Amino acid sequence: MTLVSIANDNPLIDGRQSARAMIVRRGLQILLDEMRHATLPELVLANGRRADLVTVSEKGEIWIIEIKTSIEDFRVDCKWPDYRAYCDRLFFATHREVPLDIFPQECGLLLSDGYGAHLMRDAPDHRLAPATRKSLMLNFSRAAARRLLMAEWATGTNFDET
Repeated sequence: MTLVSIANDNPLIDGRQSARAMIVRRGLQILLDEMRHATLPELVLANGRRADLVTVSEKGEIWIIEIKTSIEDFRVDCKWPDYRAYCDRLFFATHREVPLDIFPQECGLLLSDGYGAHLMRDAPDHRLAPATRKSLMLNFSRAAARRLLMAEWATGTNFDET
């Protein structure tokens, strides 16, 4: 399923996330940019699951960050263990109104306020197999390039005029 449509006003907006989740994501993206991670939201993995945020560090380490905006959001979503096979480190991210003790200790934890984020607990390292890493990096780069193309097309700029 395509996450970006050329017909949308802004093809980089998926539209399935709540306003609160988008605020959490924005804070995460600010922190991760400062950490020199490349980030890609809403990446569909090989198992068909859609990760909220996938990042690649300067050293090629792959993180998946699952955003949860309420206790109920966490309780009803049991798919997060499926992400572990596609990252070196798995994190949860939330905002200050969600109790942090609901999140499993075997995952990292980030707290976001929309203007930045803080690493509350580091995630254990589970190194990916080389073939999985290659497949995920290809998926990441192709999805990012496709979204960039859709964003360029959405500008409506006629490059013949420049």
